Amino acid sequence: MSNISIIGLGNVARALGARALAAGNAVEIIGRDSAKAKELAAALGGATVGTVGTAPAGDVVVLAVPYAGAAAVVREYGDALRGKIIVDVTNPVASDLQGFVVPDDSSGAQEIAKAAPDDAHVVKAFNTVFSHVLAAGPAEDRPLDVFIAGDDAQAKARVSEFVENLGLRPWDTGALFMARALENVGLLELGLMNHSVKHTNFSLGISLLG
Repeated sequence: MSNISIIGLGNVARALGARALAAGNAVEIIGRDSAKAKELAAALGGATVGTVGTAPAGDVVVLAVPYAGAAAVVREYGDALRGKIIVDVTNPVASDLQGFVVPDDSSGAQEIAKAAPDDAHVVKAFNTVFSHVLAAGPAEDRPLDVFIAGDDAQAKARVSEFVENLGLRPWDTGALFMARALENVGLLELGLMNHSVKHTNFSLGISLLG
């Protein structure tokens, strides 16, 4: 079981919060709009409400805000995130879906890591799973795969345990630079949604042969 803090009040925050609570974890909801944070916590049932800018209660902090403001949020918390595992779920995709809003040699997760305290550990995860698919969980005995990337082995192991606790299947893809590949998967999914699948009721995962 984990103590999880979720910064953000959107669909991903709601989906992760619900699954985490259902699995017996302690969940703290944090958002700039305190009224909406209390509303989400109440809707989830059993979640507590944290205060923006103060140290999150959880040892795992899920950054469930749009990428455009993610690094700024991390800088705002500053030393309050010391020693925390920061889970980046964002996709820094440009509005025209033609690329990314980060340098070509970087990724959203790497840019967030630059803003974090030195002893915080950023782990990329959940960015390849649409929020409503995450909320629904595995279907028809097919596992729902969550790809992760990070530089700290213990932090990745901790996030993998959390993923498994949610009834999902973690796949370690390597160091944090692999977040570039995972963010490209996020863009790939948007391309599939727009050009072939025509909806978001799907997920990409691994099928082991033999």
